Amino acid sequence: MFARDVMTTPVFIVSPGETIAYARNLMVKHKISRVLVMDDRKLTGILTKKDIAYRLRQGEPAWRRRPIDQIPVGAFATSKPLVVAPDTGIKKIAGIFAGRNISCVPVIDAGTVVGIVTKTDLMKSVLVRNLICPVSDTMEDVATVSRYHSLDHVINVMSERNDKVVVLNNDGSLAGIITETNLAFFDNQQKISGVMGKDLTIGRREQADGTIGQRLLTVASVIAEDVMTSPVITVPPDTLLPDALELMKKNHVNSLVVLDNGTLSGIIKRDDIIKEVAK
Repeated sequence: MFARDVMTTPVFIVSPGETIAYARNLMVKHKISRVLVMDDRKLTGILTKKDIAYRLRQGEPAWRRRPIDQIPVGAFATSKPLVVAPDTGIKKIAGIFAGRNISCVPVIDAGTVVGIVTKTDLMKSVLVRNLICPVSDTMEDVATVSRYHSLDHVINVMSERNDKVVVLNNDGSLAGIITETNLAFFDNQQKISGVMGKDLTIGRREQADGTIGQRLLTVASVIAEDVMTSPVITVPPDTLLPDALELMKKNHVNSLVVLDNGTLSGIIKRDDIIKEVAK
């Protein structure tokens, strides 16, 4: 199979000057995870949900921050994306994804964008359907956070691992999972634009006696449980990959948490399956 056999077309595009809000709404409307950035019909970059998700750190005080939705796409997009030709083999593309740690490649034919191949598209490959082994053979360990950890901490862990995280209760039981989608499409703007639980002094209008009154504004912190998905879809370690893939497809997810007799054992992800194809 080749890129042309599995690629998605048409491709959704935005210009560098469009806002993040516009791009994010496009992703939500069409249930996609990325858009191509085109400037005068020339491919200049790719904006993914990861590019948005990892920019939600709240280190600066609110009065210094520009609302993320109003920032132009060009400021967040990854420039000079790797591209492939329509006759590029699926195994080669899987190797690119695994080796470059990227999630998509635009397909270019005679200088024109004709489609895009994503990790989801690779799941259509016969090479994936032919994989038959228990998830324990391909699963990875998974980073964890407490349900009460701050959004900043969650993003730091996710960016360091370049991966999703599992959320645990105080007793170690499974509480939820946080993915790039949870962060990128989190819509609690009151919390996101707040001051992460810190007090902010704001000047009021001048009082009758000529003095300037002050007040303290406290905005609740965004924590892991605010953004996590729950309940989590789980499988035991002896689940065969075809069954795991069917469960992912049925529930529209790209990972499953692996529990061994109720104990967190790891996670099986679409990325792990693509690595198997690339071998």
